[in-house]
Amino acid sequence: MQLLAQPWWVNLLIVVPIVAAWFWRARPLNISLRQLGWAAAFAGAFGFVEAAVVVYLRAASGLLPGYQGTLADVVRLAGTPYRQDQVALPPSLLTVEVFREAATILMLVAVAMLAARVARERWAAFLWCFAIWDAAYYIGLWATIRWPQSLTTADVLFLIPVPWIAQVWFPLLMDAAVVAAVLCSRRPRAAIASTRAWAA
Repeated sequence: MQLLAQPWWVNLLIVVPIVAAWFWRARPLNISLRQLGWAAAFAGAFGFVEAAVVVYLRAASGLLPGYQGTLADVVRLAGTPYRQDQVALPPSLLTVEVFREAATILMLVAVAMLAARVARERWAAFLWCFAIWDAAYYIGLWATIRWPQSLTTADVLFLIPVPWIAQVWFPLLMDAAVVAAVLCSRRPRAAIASTRAWAA
């Protein structure tokens, strides 16, 4: 069992929401709940679309037992073990997957550019969208095919520039930290303590 993410520098990403919140603490973010709500709606829906793409990839690669039947058939056979971090996609699908990941980041950046006016709020909107998209991806996979089986299941997070591999709890922890950082940083100073207590 691998506790830390690979390659080693992926573990440093946990400081991103901490550093961002530290920079945002002096001047709260000027992002309304409405802006965050619409960005979250896009990111959540997009996260489910990404989960559906992975379901199709698994079916196309022969890694999804029961996919010819109903989702109940897939769920019933969900215990069939395989480690995603050891699955090699055919070169054709791997190339498409790398371009899909790049397109995903571009779409999240585009929404952030539309959601806010200045660089610091755009960065916050990007992190917000990324976190919700990522969490929705895992929720979508679990809701449809009951994967991952646990928070310690290994996953390939990204392929660019090299495969990032970590247990599922790692990206979900980062997602929660980003959401908390954005919410705490946009609220008036008087409400920050209660929001932090709620987020913890």
